[in-house]
Amino acid sequence: MTEMILNARTFPEPIFRMIKTEKVKVHETGGEIRLIPVRESADYIDKLRGSLSTYPEMSVDKFLERKHADKELDL
Repeated sequence: MTEMILNARTFPEPIFRMIKTEKVKVHETGGEIRLIPVRESADYIDKLRGSLSTYPEMSVDKFLERKHADKELDL
């Protein structure tokens, strides 16, 4: 599994037009690639920074993976 966050403007125009956010999470699992729009807000970024300082041994990718899993459980 690979995961990264990219600027949506780096995608070709047809794909960029479909994305309504500045950032996109690119998630690859088993040969399948998913583009997930990332909605950023100052509050979210502050929470992210605070959570990362609480768990310094956790990588950013692992933290984002856990947050995404938590969000899916809330649906």
